[in-house]
Amino acid sequence: MMRSTWRLPKVTAAVVAGLLLAAGCGGGDDGDGSTAGGQSGGQTLNGQTVEVAAVWTGQEQQNFQKVLDAFAKKTGASVKYTPTGDNQSTFLGSKVSGGSPPDVALLAQQGVLVQFAQKGWIKPLPAEAQQALQQNYAKIWQDLGSVDGKPYGVYFKVANKSTVWYRTQAFSDAGIAQPPTTWADFVKTVGTISDSGTTPIAIAGGDGWTLTDWFENVYVSQAGTEKYDQLSKHEIPWTDPSVKNALRTLAELWGKPNYIAGGASGALRMDMPTSVTQAFGDPPKAAMVYEGDFVPGVISAQTKAKVGTDAKFFPFPAVGQQPPVVGGGDAATMMKDTPGARALVAYLASTEAAKEWAQLGGFTSPNKSLDISVYPDETQRGIAKSVIDAGDDFRFDMSDLAPAAFGGTKGEGEWADLQDFLKNPSDVDGTAEKLEADAAKAFK
Repeated sequence: MMRSTWRLPKVTAAVVAGLLLAAGCGGGDDGDGSTAGGQSGGQTLNGQTVEVAAVWTGQEQQNFQKVLDAFAKKTGASVKYTPTGDNQSTFLGSKVSGGSPPDVALLAQQGVLVQFAQKGWIKPLPAEAQQALQQNYAKIWQDLGSVDGKPYGVYFKVANKSTVWYRTQAFSDAGIAQPPTTWADFVKTVGTISDSGTTPIAIAGGDGWTLTDWFENVYVSQAGTEKYDQLSKHEIPWTDPSVKNALRTLAELWGKPNYIAGGASGALRMDMPTSVTQAFGDPPKAAMVYEGDFVPGVISAQTKAKVGTDAKFFPFPAVGQQPPVVGGGDAATMMKDTPGARALVAYLASTEAAKEWAQLGGFTSPNKSLDISVYPDETQRGIAKSVIDAGDDFRFDMSDLAPAAFGGTKGEGEWADLQDFLKNPSDVDGTAEKLEADAAKAFK
């Protein structure tokens, strides 16, 4: 995960100092412009517990804990982390109903952020966090965190979901000198790998969200960003010809079981981490896996393959026009308006906080003030640069923009409909009709 030089923006010290004054506490200064927090006599948030909830478990939770530890050291706060599970809206909704929401929640779906803001479950960002947001983030990230013109969320961690990861030895064995850049070349590459005796692709069909990512990358390249934006808002139906074209394109691969590790039935029992180990484990069972920039973390944690040598990536191939980067993100929001919540969201908007995780790896920040040299290797620096360079052309994960009932619930909506399509890729019309019926209910 990530290291090297970085620049502490002036906003960090000002943000924290302002919040400490708002909390009615004194703060020490350790001589580098940061608040000592419990050291050198500073009281800051001492005695206050800040609860933060997010989806992260395992290595991601461990890395985020180091960010929280740095915040605790700076402010003197006690930080409690609570994992939400994948169904955040249900988990956090029950906390609100029970009168015990966390101070801060990192929401993994933009559609949930909108719903929570409309219900009054999250609070607008304080001025200090807004200042950091305006300084460090492109307009697209400010807009994605806003509802009706009010900023509610800071996108702390994002994912570039336009990356295909491949085992270099499998490509070499099949005589493939260069990764494909177009969908036609991709399909040809898959066939060549299959002919060489290696199963080309591992698909994590057991996690329905991975299938939505496949669809989105194909759709935005084939239909264009205007159609993508319209479909994201359900301004056009899922029975639109552009949707059916994308499904037919996916069927060029999904419709050939010998191209998929375990066939369709095996893919539908496979989660994302397992799909990665299928491609890079010992012995490997596939040559490639499509998913986001979190794949290297799984490779490093669960296999002996070396990212950058044994495992490399290429951008998702262009079906029509060269697609923009598609991705997702986790936005820090305040569910309580407390001094600790205000301090934490402001900290998560800072370059200092981004650096804490960036130097560990398995993390991409949309913070444009973060020096990409802090990332630990060329692979992760390249991924981070692609997100920053995309700027306002970045397109957020479509399923995460939708209401959770359609785009973010296991066994329901788009997740289930695309799992059914993976089982039967010839049913383009029926799949489009099911998608539209589920979308129409969720977008009411």
